Amino acid sequence: MSCSREEILEKANHCLGCKVKMCKTGCPLENDITSFIQLVKEENYEQAYYKLCETTVLSPICGRICPHKSQCEGSCVRGIKGESVNIGDLEAYIGDIGLKNGYAIPKKTNKKRKEKVAIVGGGPCGLTAAANLARNGYLVTIFEKYNKLGGILRHGIPDFRLEKNILDAQIQKILDLGIEVVYGKSLGKDYTLDELEEKYDAVFLAFGANISSKMGIQGEDLKGVYGGNELLEYNNHPNYEGKKVAVIGGGNVAMDTSRTIKKLGADEVTVIYRRAEKQMPAERKEIQDAKNEGINFLFKTNLVKVLGEKEVEEIECIKTELIKKEGETREVPVDIQGSNYKIKMDYVVMAVGSKPEEDLVKKLGVDLTKRGNIQINEHYQTSKEKVFAGGDLSGTKATVAWASRSGREASNEIMNFLEK
Repeated sequence: MSCSREEILEKANHCLGCKVKMCKTGCPLENDITSFIQLVKEENYEQAYYKLCETTVLSPICGRICPHKSQCEGSCVRGIKGESVNIGDLEAYIGDIGLKNGYAIPKKTNKKRKEKVAIVGGGPCGLTAAANLARNGYLVTIFEKYNKLGGILRHGIPDFRLEKNILDAQIQKILDLGIEVVYGKSLGKDYTLDELEEKYDAVFLAFGANISSKMGIQGEDLKGVYGGNELLEYNNHPNYEGKKVAVIGGGNVAMDTSRTIKKLGADEVTVIYRRAEKQMPAERKEIQDAKNEGINFLFKTNLVKVLGEKEVEEIECIKTELIKKEGETREVPVDIQGSNYKIKMDYVVMAVGSKPEEDLVKKLGVDLTKRGNIQINEHYQTSKEKVFAGGDLSGTKATVAWASRSGREASNEIMNFLEK
């Protein structure tokens, strides 16, 4: 991070060191935030790093990209009457020191076990599971379809939010725990789940859910309509020079795609979201950054049609109002009849959610939920005894910290299973 020593100490000293640790409760990984910040105050950076390692192996990454305002910082007591503690900067600073000084992720035992675990997918969920298993002495092999690990961290988050040299260095630190990786091999094409079950004592499916959801509206299949997830993953963009682009959705994928497209030369980028701004799931900072970069926002607006002969020419939208319905926990958007209007548009990007690769999950022979996710029990176990699943694939909340927590908890359940 670019923060100086003085700035970091100032941020750390803003922490009250609460005995009731609301920030810890707000963190999906339950990092002991007040304890690691106290060590920062004492400038004992090495011990602060090891304190974070008790619960996370992604500190320099989570410190940069987590939605802190809706997680740890959003639960900070200081934020009730003023500014919350800048936990993200502090975590990233300590994570970076760990990288710079070569601090290793400590193992939890020196005992080596004979059981072998296969992990399919090298994103935050798979990496965390692999690290936890390796720290506890298990033999771990990650199967990764690309030639580099990282999953959504590499193929879904733009460089302007996460420098890939930081990602590479942290992944290497995880691999230094003794983890083997098989690169360039895809489940269902190069090997089967049955083959993994035969060779390994347990299998953990953590390959994510990165297929963009569709809205099921007219014109969605026209040339010029793209999925936000796919644009970020494959980085295969059309020429945006002088073009008008609509990005549909209000999450971080919508922010990342809109900002990426603007940087690639689009004349106008407009984010269309059917709810109010305060209801956007994207991180507040990402929304503000998008505004600062000249991206337009249409709130309480829904896309109803994409119009054109063979390719996108314009879109039809409708205004919405928020209504509290009986049985609903929050206001829901309802179309205002007769408020339809059209906008000239060259491209449309769908960023309204994601789902697993349908053909692949069906081939696995495990039970699925109604939404197409892999069905797991309270132990992260699928309908196949030796096969576990977690992260987006099983419907976990879609943030890096929640995916990482899923990997950690699933790996604990795998160890319990193997120790029976």
